[in-house]
Amino acid sequence: MKPFKPAFWTAVLAALVTAAPAFAQPAAYPSKPITMVVGFAPGGISDVLSRALAARLTQQMGQNVIVENKPGAGTTIASAYIANAAPDGYTIMLQDVTTHAINAAAYKKLRYDTWNDFTLVSLVASTPLMLVSSLASGAKDVQGLVSLVKSKPDQLAYASSGNGAITHLSGEYFKSLAGINALHVPYKGSSPATQAIIAGEVVYTFSTMPPAVANVKGGKIYGLAVTSGKRVNAAPDVPTLKEAGVPLEILLYSGIMGPKGMPPAIVERLGAEVKKALASPEMKLTLANIGAEDLASSPAEFAALAKVETEKMATAVKIAGVVLD
Repeated sequence: MKPFKPAFWTAVLAALVTAAPAFAQPAAYPSKPITMVVGFAPGGISDVLSRALAARLTQQMGQNVIVENKPGAGTTIASAYIANAAPDGYTIMLQDVTTHAINAAAYKKLRYDTWNDFTLVSLVASTPLMLVSSLASGAKDVQGLVSLVKSKPDQLAYASSGNGAITHLSGEYFKSLAGINALHVPYKGSSPATQAIIAGEVVYTFSTMPPAVANVKGGKIYGLAVTSGKRVNAAPDVPTLKEAGVPLEILLYSGIMGPKGMPPAIVERLGAEVKKALASPEMKLTLANIGAEDLASSPAEFAALAKVETEKMATAVKIAGVVLD
């Protein structure tokens, strides 16, 4: 028998490749819907941001990106869920400063390793808080508020959305830097805390931007300062705390992350899609309306910011004396 010529083997290999079953080829990502988990109840700033981002990603990627709210226990329920999910890019999370920076310092024990059980994909946005006061207080600026509280030490109160929340830590940080003593009244969420300010039950609070901007424009509360390094377009007449003489800067950053071990190609694809989404007119409008700033980034840039914010929040947690279980 004559040996087969090289041309024969070339033809055989080509036929085998052509006939290979479809399941032998890796499926293009994404090939099915993606779930984006949010650790807060519907209606908050993270929920608004996640739904706007999910809508854009759905259009861009050709698969539905579905937002799933898993509130409770300071976002640790959602974080634990993500840490135990399959690292295939189909279960991701919109995390924020609470999810890692605060919880890493405030909780004695977590059901996951804050930094080693997750894959960071890209930052999404940052937004400040706004220091607001009640009309009944008569405090129309930061110095007026500081003077009022100093005149009645341990008699006046400020509201927060709960023990260990960013609004609580900001309030305690502010007290430390401004040299004032005020009572802390934790409410069950940002909405009742805002209503307490409007009703004059407490003197001030650090509010997220959407309700703060709406109520300041509606003449229901005073907007004293924002916690960002520069003024925001959503409230250009409101100064920063630094401008008002209090060297405090706190940002609510958010970002996309997934379980540990996500393939680099999927991380790169998701990061590119997030960046593209944030550049769209729809997302630019959403960010402007909530006083947020685009923060699209690489995983390394995400990690660097998270480290800085974690250290900052650890200081705030220590000042506030917060310990959560």
